Amino acid sequence: MNRLKGKKILIAITGGIAAYKIPELVRLFIKSNCDVRIAVSQNACKFVQPLTLETLTMHPVLMDNFKLLDQAQIPHIEATKWCDILIVAPATGNIIGKAATGIADDLVSTLLLTASKKPVLFAPAMNSRMYLNPVVKRNVSILKELGYHFVGPDEGDMACGEEGIGRLSDLACIVEKVEDIFTEKDLKGSTILISAGPTQEPIDPVRFITNRSSGKMGFAIAKAVKRRGGRAILISGPTRLSIPKEGITLIRVKTALEMKMEIMEHFPYSDVVIMAAAVADYRTDQPFPQKLKKSDRVFQLELVRNPDILQELGAKKTHQVLVGFAAETEKFEENAIQKIIDKNLDLIVVNDVSLPDAGFEVDTNRIMIIDRFKKIRKYPLQSKEDAADAILDKITKIKKKQSKRGHQ
Repeated sequence: MNRLKGKKILIAITGGIAAYKIPELVRLFIKSNCDVRIAVSQNACKFVQPLTLETLTMHPVLMDNFKLLDQAQIPHIEATKWCDILIVAPATGNIIGKAATGIADDLVSTLLLTASKKPVLFAPAMNSRMYLNPVVKRNVSILKELGYHFVGPDEGDMACGEEGIGRLSDLACIVEKVEDIFTEKDLKGSTILISAGPTQEPIDPVRFITNRSSGKMGFAIAKAVKRRGGRAILISGPTRLSIPKEGITLIRVKTALEMKMEIMEHFPYSDVVIMAAAVADYRTDQPFPQKLKKSDRVFQLELVRNPDILQELGAKKTHQVLVGFAAETEKFEENAIQKIIDKNLDLIVVNDVSLPDAGFEVDTNRIMIIDRFKKIRKYPLQSKEDAADAILDKITKIKKKQSKRGHQ
């Protein structure tokens, strides 16, 4: 699924040091099959060469508001007629202030006035003292109230040698934000509870029992929920993955018992529960308080069963749509259908984790979705982001049927 295919992206670059990153942003949009055009302020040309941008986009760069285009077209009028979205990146404090007060005294600020009927996304980047200035914060607040979109800034080291908030948002996050803007908000008003990743069951202070789950599938689902307008609550075991700062509530846990506690707390008010985590089936009842020393004798580790969180949810559910995952290596349909029955599920997502391009630790998946009526749909190899959307598509259909029954 290419969510941005054919979109017309107009990027306005202003005079911040982060302008040097924008050619790579252009490349990401082109890779997503977008048509990209560029406008630059005079100061932006001090940081990035127009020739570079023209070579990447295969379009002339707009630089002069008073230089008419072919057939005497006015640049700021035609550019905003053409585009599907205007992105200001990097957005300096200067351009944010102009936009908030309606000033149009150069090409970029004039584009902002003429783009009043198109979505506009600001990606701020400036020194942290500038960004935290009450005037800038007020201007950002005004623009957000007026319906303008923002992404970032991030925290970290800056070109000026200082550290703090003000870095241009990660380029992939800017692309993801554009995807959010163009995605139908069919999950608006819904709270989706998602579990992800492995659990770690301690043996001693340095050793634990775990599995190969990376959490990528659960994180992809959480991001898709956010993109589609839902409220995502993501309860994750230990992973190295990150999520956008806004739109997803992330709760990190380690053990199966910790995961159960958090899930049970949020379960009653959730509309959908998607259990993508690979929860350990067993744990040590009493972890050793000190690190175990190596010896020549045979060592036996006594394990006890962890609670079956999904089965308990199935017994407690009232209005919730409950989705389970089955990581299988054989008898896929037989084992999955039995889990639907045993755990009172609405859907189950099946993975063949023996395949090298699906299941654990990879960015792709081959899923099979089975509903409570034993209807099976198999999907080809796809990204986990696309698999997440496929799962949410099935869930929205179930919710629509529930809503119709509720109104009868």
